[in-house]
Amino acid sequence: MFLGYVEFNGANSMAEELEIKLSIDPSCIKTVLNWLLARPEAAKGGRRLLVNCYYDTPEAELNRQHAALRIRQVEGHYIQTLKTRGEFVGGAHRRQEWEWPVAGASLSLDLLADTSLGDNINLTRLVPVFETNFTRQIVMLDDGEAVIECALDTGVIKCAGRQKPLHEVEFELKSGDSSRLLVWAERLARHCPVFLNLISKAEQGYYLAGIRVAEPTDTNGSTNSNIRNDDLDRFLRQLSKAWLTESAVSFDGVDVQALHAEAEACGSGQSFSSVVERLVRGEPLRDLLNGPEVGRCQLGLLLSRQAGC
Repeated sequence: MFLGYVEFNGANSMAEELEIKLSIDPSCIKTVLNWLLARPEAAKGGRRLLVNCYYDTPEAELNRQHAALRIRQVEGHYIQTLKTRGEFVGGAHRRQEWEWPVAGASLSLDLLADTSLGDNINLTRLVPVFETNFTRQIVMLDDGEAVIECALDTGVIKCAGRQKPLHEVEFELKSGDSSRLLVWAERLARHCPVFLNLISKAEQGYYLAGIRVAEPTDTNGSTNSNIRNDDLDRFLRQLSKAWLTESAVSFDGVDVQALHAEAEACGSGQSFSSVVERLVRGEPLRDLLNGPEVGRCQLGLLLSRQAGC
């Protein structure tokens, strides 16, 4: 299994971002932070307020092209960022990212002109759509095999007077062995209920704004041949779609028996059966997320797949 990472430094930088994102209950923030800081591999980093304004055209052309554009304000500085939605590979999001420092809170259209957006949309029609504003606490992990930035984000997503809470933990690879992302996420799942979430902050913002996100069950919005479109992928995407839309989990196209056999092999068979039975009975997914079973099943299955790759 390949989970690549490459970075180019400079004023107009393009990176391939690789991260695992976990949604958590707000009551677990202190538990997560304390657990991380108790690891000998951890070093506490800074804590900052991030204010992010996302832009699109009135027809949501960026969303249809599976891209997200924002201006981030942090400690008096402004950063303009363009991201692709990318793809979901082995539990992690892999996507391209362009990042530029800018003078203020307004978009610099000249910087975008050199990207694919410049050829496909009228950049002068970009307007603010929603905000994601949160406090980020950084913890750096260096276990000798990889350097990982762990970000604990707590805040809100805002749009036209509406808002939804935002509580996430992100593990982002900075250097080294990409397989360590899943290892650390699974370790955390043993100590605190987590939910492996394929829905980005931008996708949540679009949904709050009433703009249909292109297939939230498919992180790049297409049938990309690089994605292993197997039962585990479909199951994880269906869970994330149900989380976003607060709807029942669909098992259409998922061989539940085959997944149960995988769960048994990695020691998660009982938890997997319990999760599926409760979802089939119609229990809301959010009711299950107060317990550890969902996250442990997700990450246990992915870690087992990773070990077998």
